[in-house]
Amino acid sequence: MNSPEEIKKVVKEKYSQIAVASDIKSGCGCGCGDNKEVDYTTFDLDYKSQRGYMEDADLKLGCGVPTEFAGIGEGDTVVDLGSGAGNDVFVARALTGDSGRVIGIDFSEDMLAKANENKNKLNDENVEFRIGEIEAIPLEDNTADIVISNCVLNLVPDKQKAFSEIIRILKPGGHFCISDIVLKGELPTELKESAEAYAGCVSGALQEDEYIEIIKSVGYSNIRIETSNEVQLPDELLKEYLISDDIKSFNKSDFGIFSITVVADK
Repeated sequence: MNSPEEIKKVVKEKYSQIAVASDIKSGCGCGCGDNKEVDYTTFDLDYKSQRGYMEDADLKLGCGVPTEFAGIGEGDTVVDLGSGAGNDVFVARALTGDSGRVIGIDFSEDMLAKANENKNKLNDENVEFRIGEIEAIPLEDNTADIVISNCVLNLVPDKQKAFSEIIRILKPGGHFCISDIVLKGELPTELKESAEAYAGCVSGALQEDEYIEIIKSVGYSNIRIETSNEVQLPDELLKEYLISDDIKSFNKSDFGIFSITVVADK
C-alpha cells in the first residue's frame, strides 16, 4: 500500500486538477492527461434544490448532503472539512443567518483559490476559507458548533487522527454530520493498493463497522447513521484495475460500497 505521504500527494494533485479544469462540468473528471481516468463524480447527489446553492461551487464531488441532517441553526459556527470550491459552505451559510459563520478548510491551494473566487461573487464576510489538513485542522479548540464534511474523510490516511481533530475543534455539546464512503466486504487487492483508486474514494474507504468503531473510540456519543445508500462502481473504472472475468466476479460478490451520512455528538 502507498505511504500516507504518497496518498496525500496523489489526492492533492487530482483535486487540484479538478479545481482548474475548465470542462469539469462536462464530465472530464480528474484524470485528464493521465493513462487512467477516474470519475470523481461517481457518488454525487443533486444539490440544486438546496437553499444557498451556487452552481460555480458545485464540482459534483460529494456523496451525500450533510447539511440536510446537520441541524444547522441561525448563529451557528460551522466548519466544513475538505470544502473544495465551497459547495457545502454556501449551503450551510444560508442556514446560519447573518449572525452565523462558516469556515471551509481544504489542503489544495487551487481549490482554495476557486472557493475564494466564488466567495467574492457573493461578497459575504461571514464565510472564510483556510488552507489546512484535516489531520491538523488550523483552528482553535472549541471553535465550531457543527462540523460537516462531504466525501472527504475516506481520503485521509489517519482517520483516527482526523476524528480526534474534529472533536477538538467542536464546542462542548457540538456535533458533526459527515457524508462518506464505507465498504461492506473485501475490496479486490488491485483496487485496495491503488493510490489512484484511493483518490477516487474507493480504496481509501474503511469497512463500515471499523469506521463507526473509530468514531466511538475517540469519545463521541449518540452516533447514528442517518442515510445509507449502496453505489455501484462503473465498469469503466473497474476495467482500469481488473480483467473482464474479475469484473464479473466482483459485480456478483457480496462486496458493497455505501454512501452514508453519520451524525455524532461531542
